[in-house]
Amino acid sequence: MAGHGIHLTQTTTASAEAVWAVLTNISGAADTLRGVSRVELLTDGPYAAGTHWRETRTMFGKEETQEMWVAESQPPSRTVVRAEDKGVAYVTVFEVVPTGEGSRITMRFDAEQASPGLVARLAWKILGPIGAKATARVMRGDLADIAAAAERS
Repeated sequence: MAGHGIHLTQTTTASAEAVWAVLTNISGAADTLRGVSRVELLTDGPYAAGTHWRETRTMFGKEETQEMWVAESQPPSRTVVRAEDKGVAYVTVFEVVPTGEGSRITMRFDAEQASPGLVARLAWKILGPIGAKATARVMRGDLADIAAAAERS
């Protein structure tokens, strides 16, 4: 396997319930997250395991669309979102924990390629740290945007 992982935390004065409401409002993601330009819901109903959508954002100067789905949902404290693209599996885990002053949002992101060849392993080793830094920067922005939106609600 080849891949990388990122672990980030954001505190907010918003309640865990307010954070959960923002985090699970998939149709509003383009209004909340500065890096997301559009979202297309592919399933009906409330946010739950099985919810699918396409999310378009600009990464590395290029617009990319990923199909994503909720693999796990434990309101209002934990959700797991998955995506796959070009042989790479992406898993993002969000956890929301109440604190005395609001809540703490933790995001863990893992990208793994199950059966990489030699060239792919070398690319992960050489380019992986650069990609991980850029991805972490985007995710820090997402967490700040989620916290800000929850605080406004």
